[in-house]
Amino acid sequence: MPKRLSLAATLIALPFFCFAGDFVEGKHYTQISDQAPSKTPKVTEFFSFFCHNCFNMEVQYLPAIKAGLKSDISFDTKHVDFMNSDIGTEVMRALAVIHASERQTEMARAMFNAIQGADGAQGHHDHSAEGHSTNSKSAKSHEPQIQSRDDIKAVFAGFGIDGAQYDKLADSKEADAKLALWRQQQQEFAVQSVPSFVVNDKYMVNLQEIRTLEELSGLMNYLATEKDKVEDQGGSLGWAALGLLALAAMGRRRLA
Repeated sequence: MPKRLSLAATLIALPFFCFAGDFVEGKHYTQISDQAPSKTPKVTEFFSFFCHNCFNMEVQYLPAIKAGLKSDISFDTKHVDFMNSDIGTEVMRALAVIHASERQTEMARAMFNAIQGADGAQGHHDHSAEGHSTNSKSAKSHEPQIQSRDDIKAVFAGFGIDGAQYDKLADSKEADAKLALWRQQQQEFAVQSVPSFVVNDKYMVNLQEIRTLEELSGLMNYLATEKDKVEDQGGSLGWAALGLLALAAMGRRRLA
């Protein structure tokens, strides 16, 4: 019996300490809010249709990242307002319209393509880059199709959304609320680069410290479903593990 107890203590304690130790606060992630985490587990990507790294993330990596998330974790996207311009706001409204559609992935990629061109996902061109000039030969070869709301409407028309329907969705109270929230959280969470991933409205992932997609999904799963649970129960779990280890030690003394 003492040997069995010792084994049970090891099996119980080992996963707790090893799993919690896999990811380090300040290295793999940062707490960005003192508020309670979101009521339901979620991952939010802050991105921009003007960012080629975001386009690359959308095409190359997001499908695998989403597939690696636990089934109860939702995934959301929010557009940053780095441009602080009329066309920047129109593009943000375009994402709000996309959220109201059942073809979100296709429509999002159509917007990326319209702004960056097909090569945008490979990082060949970034229209939001500092010093970008539409007068250069390189820029002309990648001239964005999106210069106004009418240009955006032309993209959405390909998905069966006519101009009147687009205006109704883009100018709705729901769209206004989304843009206000995105801007508020951009400031609140200190989002300074894109793409950025925020988990449960509380933790920012440090992508520079992540080596594989499996590690990224594992970190997101941990932050979304385990981090605060472990902290809330840390005292009881810790004492329980120590108690079992103490009993195991007593059992070993008896055998000796």
